[in-house]
Amino acid sequence: MRITRTRTLAAATAALLTVTASACSKSGGGSSTDTSAAGATASIAASCFASPSPLPSATGDALQGSVTFNDANLTALDNALACALKGHSLSNVNVAMVVNVAADYWNAGKTGFQAGCTALGISSSNCTYFAPPDGTLTEQDTELETLRGKGITGYSISAIDPASAKNAIATDVANGLFVLAIDSPLPGTDAAGLYLGTPNTEAGYQAGLAMKAALNGTGDVAVLVGSLTAANATERIAGFKQALAGTNIKVTVTENDNLSAATAQSDAETILANNPDVKGLYGVYSYDGPALAKAVTTAKKTDVKIVCDDSDPATLSAVQSGVISATVVQMPYYQGYTGAYIMAAMKVLGKTATMQLIQPFLETDGSTLSSGVGVVTQADYSAYTSLESQLGIG
Repeated sequence: MRITRTRTLAAATAALLTVTASACSKSGGGSSTDTSAAGATASIAASCFASPSPLPSATGDALQGSVTFNDANLTALDNALACALKGHSLSNVNVAMVVNVAADYWNAGKTGFQAGCTALGISSSNCTYFAPPDGTLTEQDTELETLRGKGITGYSISAIDPASAKNAIATDVANGLFVLAIDSPLPGTDAAGLYLGTPNTEAGYQAGLAMKAALNGTGDVAVLVGSLTAANATERIAGFKQALAGTNIKVTVTENDNLSAATAQSDAETILANNPDVKGLYGVYSYDGPALAKAVTTAKKTDVKIVCDDSDPATLSAVQSGVISATVVQMPYYQGYTGAYIMAAMKVLGKTATMQLIQPFLETDGSTLSSGVGVVTQADYSAYTSLESQLGIG
């Protein structure tokens, strides 16, 4: 599996800020609030424009993996933002990445965010990462209040409670802060204009294609998920079913395991015992993969195909052994890395010039900047773990 590039070479990216780029004309370091400076930055943004590359599409019915994510396009965007930032001081940039829980999943996001800040030359004191130890709303709100007191100019957030965050985000935006939604969109808020993360319907669709290939186009499937109402879950299941349309594969059972790995395993064992026509299991939440792997092993039905989401270490181990046919993985590293670039540009160049550069890379909804969707199979295991190692997140 070919890997298009890695972001561990932060020094090379940082050089874009110090070496004259042929596409860039030098600009003064004036504030983006100044009218003449705003016009200049808009002009620079236009000269630094980059075109997106078409993403590869799955072909045929064979089980295929991919660990390229939205790699080439995010690199092109990062380079365009670096080009437009050239000649501007970033000394007033003070950004933060605030996630929803201290989990292994977010270690990659932290690594990416810090690497992005380093590449841009933003000091560590002006580049804050925070993960609530217990994943509580109070912890997240308290940290945001602390960051406001420290003069942050913008922050990315995976909001624990989007509804309760609405008023605070509106106030922050009114006070000149830029708020970037990551991991999960924030519709109905002032951060709704841009979301950097996984397009969940596409992720579900890729899971459906993997299941279609694993089952050779026929058989019943059960879906296990931690919530039947969460947007990311419903979108993934919808995408999964779209990929199966027109086949002889039917989703006959959907179970809510209520965020419990133990419940997921028990539900899967019950499904396998009572539904002999179920030949495939789709686990939507990160803990579902290992739980389903345990269930088919316990039931001695390892011929049942498992497709799941995320890169839990136990999931990857089961992919390596072949118990799990494929897992659809996200790349929070890019949410951190490109997120740092976007927040810096929003402060220095202003929203209009920054969005001018971002717009060509958005999904068809006009607001989603995909951090990519990967599919890891047994054949791709080494390529994926190598990528993690190269990014410093293995």
